[in-house]
Amino acid sequence: AGFIKSPLSQKRLTQDSVELHCEAIGSPIPEIQWWFEGNDPNETYAQLWDGARQDRVKINATYNLHSTSTIYIANLTGDDSGMYECRASSDPDRNHLSKSPKVKWIRSQANLFVIERPDIKTQVATVADKLVLTCNMSGSSFHIEGHEWVHGDKSLQTDTDSSTSTSYTIEGKMEQHSGVYECVYKTTPVVKGQVNISVAPQVTAYKKSEHGNEGDTGVLICKSTSFPPVVTWVWNKNGQEALVNGSGRYIIKSSGNKTELRILKLSIEEDTGDYHCNGTNAYGTGGTAVNLRVRSRLAALWPFLGIVAEVLVLVTIIFIYEKRRKPDEVLDGKKKSNATNHKDKNVRQRNAN
Repeated sequence: AGFIKSPLSQKRLTQDSVELHCEAIGSPIPEIQWWFEGNDPNETYAQLWDGARQDRVKINATYNLHSTSTIYIANLTGDDSGMYECRASSDPDRNHLSKSPKVKWIRSQANLFVIERPDIKTQVATVADKLVLTCNMSGSSFHIEGHEWVHGDKSLQTDTDSSTSTSYTIEGKMEQHSGVYECVYKTTPVVKGQVNISVAPQVTAYKKSEHGNEGDTGVLICKSTSFPPVVTWVWNKNGQEALVNGSGRYIIKSSGNKTELRILKLSIEEDTGDYHCNGTNAYGTGGTAVNLRVRSRLAALWPFLGIVAEVLVLVTIIFIYEKRRKPDEVLDGKKKSNATNHKDKNVRQRNAN
């Protein structure tokens, strides 16, 4: 038995992609093939293979206990519309050129409709310290059941309006809200437009001031969350020439939104100072500074040594004081104690009489 797990009828837009899954069970484990018949009346079924249609077709298959196969077609065009057929057979003669197979191929079909993608015009306007994002769909007969605005994984706004135009307003400046925003039209299939808010890099330091011990490794980090991502990161110290990755004691690791400078075997004399990180994209350059302070390895011991010194001074003062006390003070204390004892004895005797 064989069957296609995906929906038997699918609609897609041009430039989208589609994926169909097929499974087959049999003994021995059956082979799975993919075939296609276009909408042209004169067109007949033709077998598809991995890399067909200018490498837009990808086919993956696994044969373990039972057969599974997936066909993936990228960057769809109108010519991709038609009937896709999954064929499975376990007959040893299934691919023989002259012999007819004893067991017929098991077939399962799915129909794909590729619809021309509508034109969506986008715009970003600044109105009274607000950003207004607009999408306008034209040249389409889609039935619109509403709209949704999305930024990343977050849904920003939704409605049930059937208009071909939709807008979203942002409080603040472009530098604070750069990124990719999507306007989603609730149609079948779903239509999406993309609005980009692009700015020069807004660079910030992970810490404005970093500390390190002499001989250790210093780590300075800068980042940018702006869109588009940074293309080039540059580090320099006190406005001097750019630091080169791998030169001397410097190691620089950079990605689109983050850069890291590592300084090996920190030196108080050579490495203390201000380090500047600058990021550049197609819209400009932005940067910030990180102050690095290098401490002596003995710096952590000074508080402990101070406490030890205070204890020693206090013990010395007590010792000297005890040594210098006069013996007469001790004797006088004893005499006074004895006189008090005799006086108490006489009083007790009188009370007894």
